[in-house]
Amino acid sequence: MAETVAANKKINTTILLVATMATHFFNPFMGSAVNIALKKIGTEFSMSAVQLSWVSMSYLLAAAVFLVPFGRLGDIWGKTKMFLYGTIFFAITTFLCAFVPNSSFLIAMRFAQGIAAAMMSATLMAYIISAFPPEKRGKVIGLNISAVYLGSSLAPMIGGFLTDALSWRSIFLINASTSTLIAILIIWKLNKELSPVVKEKFDFRGSLLYMISISLLMYGLSKLPEIKALAITVLGLIGLFVFVKIEMRTKFPVLNIRMFTKNRIFALSNLSAFINYASTFAVTFMLSLYLQYIMGLSASQAGLILVIQPVMMAAVASFSGRLSDKKNPRILAAIGMGTSSLGLFLLSFISKDSSTAFILIDLFVLGIGFGMFSSPNTNVVMRSVDKKMQGTASAMVATMRNTGMMFSMAIATLIIHWFLGTSQINIENQELFIMSTKVVFTTFTVLCLFGVYTSIVKNKQA
Repeated sequence: MAETVAANKKINTTILLVATMATHFFNPFMGSAVNIALKKIGTEFSMSAVQLSWVSMSYLLAAAVFLVPFGRLGDIWGKTKMFLYGTIFFAITTFLCAFVPNSSFLIAMRFAQGIAAAMMSATLMAYIISAFPPEKRGKVIGLNISAVYLGSSLAPMIGGFLTDALSWRSIFLINASTSTLIAILIIWKLNKELSPVVKEKFDFRGSLLYMISISLLMYGLSKLPEIKALAITVLGLIGLFVFVKIEMRTKFPVLNIRMFTKNRIFALSNLSAFINYASTFAVTFMLSLYLQYIMGLSASQAGLILVIQPVMMAAVASFSGRLSDKKNPRILAAIGMGTSSLGLFLLSFISKDSSTAFILIDLFVLGIGFGMFSSPNTNVVMRSVDKKMQGTASAMVATMRNTGMMFSMAIATLIIHWFLGTSQINIENQELFIMSTKVVFTTFTVLCLFGVYTSIVKNKQA
């Protein structure tokens, strides 16, 4: 029988909100800023478009692999400890990213950075929810998700300025400094557990099998259409099938499969989250390359255009979070997914002669859709499970986000590879790159429409 250790709940919720919102702000800030800096990074290290995609994908792969095990460890070990140690590790790895000598070291350090991000993010939403009453959770979730989008909003502009005025390495130095300050704040003011710690055995066997299977699956997808990549992808799927079978018989599993089989709302909400991120995350990556290589804009100019999407996300997410405390959050999430589908459909008509206004309108629509979806859907997931499983549920939300992001980048990379191979983007192959961009956005539109369907089914199941 599991033993539960009571938590000390005397904590300053304002300080907690500041720390979690700062974390939610600076993580995506760095990711989006790095996307803007990709052209400069590629020039310095002579990287192809496919190699550049791994600057983002290595981070996402590590986060996707480690989130579930760290989420379970947070339930057993303590959510505050996971948050603190993850923040410290993140500060160290981010600092090291600023001094890498070549592309291989950069990709390796981004992978290590993804592990640190998984430690921070695995139980962060459960950590937040444990400090606030149910009637305020939608609002608090909305504020934190708004912080994510605010970070994404400012990143293209600030990241572009830093890249042009200083160096892409300055992006990592600034984030290392802020992570250090957040770690100090946690040690100083938040060194208490807010929810009971469950004294159960950690499932090392299941965790190892899960991490290997996810790694094989994600790596295989990123390397398609190579024959060996197909074999690796199939091995990953087989590994996940075996993982599910083993976890169903494990007393204290790293991932409780019955959360999906017995809780349709939880399962469909997580599927919707995966589809949402899978169909939208690589939009910034593709448009960043399009604006700089096709339209000839600088990094800072491209950043000013891309900022519109996360600005709308931040504005709408806060509103939709508060609204989800009063209205049916499942309906709000479905409306958001439908709006995102419209934005992606419009982007599928992009061409060499597309205007800046066309890009801005599409990003405006996408921002509204994404902001309307995220907060309500997260609220649905966290409402659907018991307190004992909120750490795992929080990790699963983050896993769907990161796996969806990774899948999105894998789709984009696969399509670019089909059209360009390993060539760098240049004047000679501009038309091929534009064609690959149209195919990417068309694929994302179809995927997002399937997400609308899962959202509708989710509402019927409620």
